Amino acid sequence: MLDGSVVSIDRPPATKTVLEYLREDLGRTGTKEGCAEGDCGACTVVVGELRADPGPDGRRVHYRAVNSCIRFLPTLDGKELVTVESLSDAAGPLHPVQRSMVDHHASQCGFCTPGFVMSLLALYLQEERADRERVLDTLSGNLCRCTGYRPIIDAGMRQWDYPPTPRWSREYAQSDARAAALEAIARAPAAEQSLRVPGFHAARTLDELAEALAARPDSLMLAGGTDIGLWVTKQLRELPPILYLGDVAELNEVRERPQELWIGAAVSIAEAWRALCGRFPALQEQAARFASPPIRNSATLCGNLANGSPIGDSIPALIALGAELELRCASRVRRLPLEDFYLGYQKKDLATGEFVTGVAVPPPAPPEMLASYKLSKRIDQDISAVCATFRVRTQGERVLDARLAYGGLAGIACRARGAERALTEGGWTHTGIEAAVAALADDFKPLSDLRASGDYRLRTAGNLLRRFYLQQQPGHGVTRTADALRPVH
Repeated sequence: MLDGSVVSIDRPPATKTVLEYLREDLGRTGTKEGCAEGDCGACTVVVGELRADPGPDGRRVHYRAVNSCIRFLPTLDGKELVTVESLSDAAGPLHPVQRSMVDHHASQCGFCTPGFVMSLLALYLQEERADRERVLDTLSGNLCRCTGYRPIIDAGMRQWDYPPTPRWSREYAQSDARAAALEAIARAPAAEQSLRVPGFHAARTLDELAEALAARPDSLMLAGGTDIGLWVTKQLRELPPILYLGDVAELNEVRERPQELWIGAAVSIAEAWRALCGRFPALQEQAARFASPPIRNSATLCGNLANGSPIGDSIPALIALGAELELRCASRVRRLPLEDFYLGYQKKDLATGEFVTGVAVPPPAPPEMLASYKLSKRIDQDISAVCATFRVRTQGERVLDARLAYGGLAGIACRARGAERALTEGGWTHTGIEAAVAALADDFKPLSDLRASGDYRLRTAGNLLRRFYLQQQPGHGVTRTADALRPVH
């Protein structure tokens, strides 16, 4: 659905991006291409999706900013698309987001401006007001090289000061009419069957997905596309047949169970981190620094895990938490500790025709200490040089259990087994910590690259462990709770 009208597209290419469709097919050139990899935010659009809601109606359209440059067009089936042209026309008033950008002189050359407007629109539709930190987080996926961020931030904070316009007010976005329009699309006769276009199959059930992969094991499993999209836009690769996970209801579930937190394979990074931080508040900084909001809104947690990058920031955290992957091949289902899934660089314990259906995270085990750290050249939207999550349970100076997981130090993210043994034997003391730091040199032989030298990685890995120990000492500003360590403000 675009501007209130249902758009039907006849057999679009499987890997045609939303950006290409907007600019080349519709002539909507307000959406720009800057980097073609989801970094600059010039291509940002807003996508609305009908989701379950605890309110009286049970269904509501949820709007989120995404990067159109790496989003394949068939994945928008049954959703609503909002572009910068949707906000106002020549005869109507500017939208409050646009008016605020103009009044606060938040645009200079203007190339990046539509992307900023769409990121701020998503915030405008979600919140009744936002402070500076919330605006900064919202804009962390948008780059401007000429205006300077102060006026843009001012515009973001003041956008609610303007009277709403008929188009895209919060009331308009959350109206029953919007939900009913998407409901009508979902109930249309053509929507009863799985979407199939040449090279693209969006299964509707888990059984259908498993059967499709068993029949074509060479198929490519597509979730958020924030990595696979670059194979097309940057590497110009021809992709094998695509099986899309996003329409499988069972894979879009987050289940809060007493014995575990279950996160399905199609759940976005944004939703997954929200659920994880609810149980483990110490992960909040890691969640906020994972990519940018448009990427977190498209990418999936299980996609990050299945990708298996040695610098995938979620992997050390979930290894430290003792997470298990659920894998399915045809009708056979098995569970595997996440740390055992990675056999070597880009090598995984994944059979032909097998795929990830979700990840299960055990509950907190009080009393425990938990912290997660990321070292990178930038605070926002940067690849880690070193990423670490530590989870330790103690009784006095005795270490009952230690899980020290690192990313960026080896071909896979993994536990520092030698350091864990040294810490267990040395105890929760300065001596024990120094023994664990020394053992890291036997656990890892880091490589040097553009992000950091091997020596830097090893030294900072030890310093992060020292930091973790010092931050738990009395009077340092953290308190131990039943579920994690919370900062004291």
